[in-house]
Amino acid sequence: MPLIIADAGSIGPHALLDVPEKYLIFYSSPVHGKLWCPDCRDVEQFVRESFTKEGAPDALIVYVGDRPQWKAASNPFRGDPWNLKSIPTIVKVENGKEVGRLVESEIPEKLESLMQ
Repeated sequence: MPLIIADAGSIGPHALLDVPEKYLIFYSSPVHGKLWCPDCRDVEQFVRESFTKEGAPDALIVYVGDRPQWKAASNPFRGDPWNLKSIPTIVKVENGKEVGRLVESEIPEKLESLMQ
């Protein structure tokens, strides 16, 4: 199934609760053609393969900003409703509520079970 990239300029953090995709993948924004966060780059291929195989659910990629934007306390994804502390983070949403979350090194270990 497809991985869709959110238009960060037109969708705010609270609006993400109502998107049709059940999985939100929070990554660093690309800089010079690649994700600036090494942890995001480490899982990017694994996540892509997991969400594009036959029968996989749809997922929405949300870029949280370049390094200075992400590090700023005012980054909108650091507050409600997501309260992100680290990236990459994958959140499972059902009926407008978070029902599961994986962060950094948990992603390769536990993504398959989160996707069930």
